[in-house]
Amino acid sequence: MPYIDSHCHLHLEPLRDHVEAALTRAAAQNVLHMLCVSVKLSDISPIESLIRKHAGIFGSVGMHPNEEGVPASLFDDLVTLSQKERIVAIGETGLDYYRLGQKQTDSQKESFRQHIAAARQTRKPLIIHTREAGPDTLHILREEGAADVGGVIHCFTETEAFARAALDLNFYISFSGIVTFKNAQALRDVAQFLPEDRLLIETDAPYLAPVPYRGKTNEPAYVPHVAQCLADLREVSLAHMADCTSRNFFALFKDAADLPQ
Repeated sequence: MPYIDSHCHLHLEPLRDHVEAALTRAAAQNVLHMLCVSVKLSDISPIESLIRKHAGIFGSVGMHPNEEGVPASLFDDLVTLSQKERIVAIGETGLDYYRLGQKQTDSQKESFRQHIAAARQTRKPLIIHTREAGPDTLHILREEGAADVGGVIHCFTETEAFARAALDLNFYISFSGIVTFKNAQALRDVAQFLPEDRLLIETDAPYLAPVPYRGKTNEPAYVPHVAQCLADLREVSLAHMADCTSRNFFALFKDAADLPQ
């Protein structure tokens, strides 16, 4: 089965100026489907444009936690925009405390809650970003009933305890190129114990290129390197890892599974 890049940003610089070439390179590596993830509501227009041109691309609608402010219409906007063609998820959303003070933290929490409410309304899964905010992320997911729709913890960098809690909340775990980094042994330890039917792979392109491309612009063609790392850790074949993560993608993003491939 072909690979699926479960999280990328083809509409962001520098990829957006070279999308056709990036997709050609992806196809050469048997990466035929990808989820282009929104980081702000205005992303819907360029994502729609990509979706119309390329059958293998799906999209999401959401606001990254580092986006400032919570529009009064956020819930309604998310619900409305999520009905557009091939939009299969809500997010990315979540909490990121890496740089922000308390005021912005409160804003993030409000935005996060609105995204969960919209996901429950539309029955679409959530794409979660969390950085230095693990306890609050889990608390809000529980409090707002996110388990009703589930989703994915993208670009996973948390602990084994967090992973187990996320699994209990009906979430999948997605690994990016970070899992290939030399200093990421703790993350690789988590990747070894997770149940096979909850694993996803991603690039987060144009960010976080895996070894051997670390430091370069990332792109969907590199997602097989993430798959190979996980296959080696779990002592399965690369073909098996491609197959199980692709099946998991369509099991989670059910709207994608119902569309022509």
